[in-house]
Amino acid sequence: MSEHQQIEASRKEIDRLDNEILRLLNERSRHVITIGKTKRKADPHALLHTPGREAFIVERLARQNPGPFPNEAIRPVYREIMSASLSLEGLQTVAYLGPPATFTHLAALGKFGESAQYTSVSGIKEVFDEVERGRALYGVVPIENSTEGVVNYTLDMFIDSSLMIYGEVMQEISHHLMSKSERAEDIETIYSHSHALAQCRNWLKTHMSAVPVVEAPSTSRAAERCREEPRAAAIASELAAQMYGLHILKSRIEDNVNNFTRFLVLCKHGSDPTGKDKTSIMLSVKDKAGALYDLLRPFASNGISMTKIESRPSRRKAWEYLFFVDIEGHLREDRIRRTIEELKSRCLFLKVLGSYPVHS
Repeated sequence: MSEHQQIEASRKEIDRLDNEILRLLNERSRHVITIGKTKRKADPHALLHTPGREAFIVERLARQNPGPFPNEAIRPVYREIMSASLSLEGLQTVAYLGPPATFTHLAALGKFGESAQYTSVSGIKEVFDEVERGRALYGVVPIENSTEGVVNYTLDMFIDSSLMIYGEVMQEISHHLMSKSERAEDIETIYSHSHALAQCRNWLKTHMSAVPVVEAPSTSRAAERCREEPRAAAIASELAAQMYGLHILKSRIEDNVNNFTRFLVLCKHGSDPTGKDKTSIMLSVKDKAGALYDLLRPFASNGISMTKIESRPSRRKAWEYLFFVDIEGHLREDRIRRTIEELKSRCLFLKVLGSYPVHS
């Protein structure tokens, strides 16, 4: 068999396999529709999205994968399969801190896939508002960056909000220099959000020190502006370059290659246990000597690992602070419930923000 004949034979086999994959996807979809109808019958307000089930499917397939299809490709492939399946059960509406093509948008897409319906809003408060008023089932907001630290405004919103944390997304932040021009030598101005500029500070100083830098409301708005200014460049995501028709002049210009942002998924309801969960709580301690030590004791005595603790002024009383704490485990576990009960007697204020799957 000639080389051309071998290629044609393989292509025919790929076509046959694609037809079989399509048949199996439709068969899978019919079962998904049955599950959706059963859920709705039992509870008309039941959430169709189940992050624990999604994680279980991906992890099971990764364990069983004999190759050569790469394990890291299983998650994005099945994310879209499950996103499309959920759209058959009912519309999945997601509000996110916009505009489109920001990293929050990328995080939302990474969680819910292309088949969800997305609403871009102008502020973190507006994301909370969309979900609280029922205009969106879920909301996605940034909570902390590995370089720039905590997003304090998101923490503050939880003080008065009734929303729960339903999930989290860890999004790698890769910044790219982009422009209508194809030559870096043509660039006379660079636009971006202040956080992106801070995360690329050393690269800019080394490679573009003579070019003025101007802050923009978001990385996406910076890219949009460059569409009309051929001698300007933006620092933004790859999605922004695609959306606004820009050339990427230099990829991955962030100073820290391990640059990640953690995003929270908001919902009116909590998430079921998966066996690999974390719980977020917010509390205020009494203003007395040893108060913080007393706060930490219940965690140690119940064998609870704290993965994060962050303090913020309470805004209610001078020198009174709120602590935001992440712990390993789900609220339905006895040891977590026991710890929460012990904490209540030691705190002025305590609020459970939600139990949800750990991002993997």
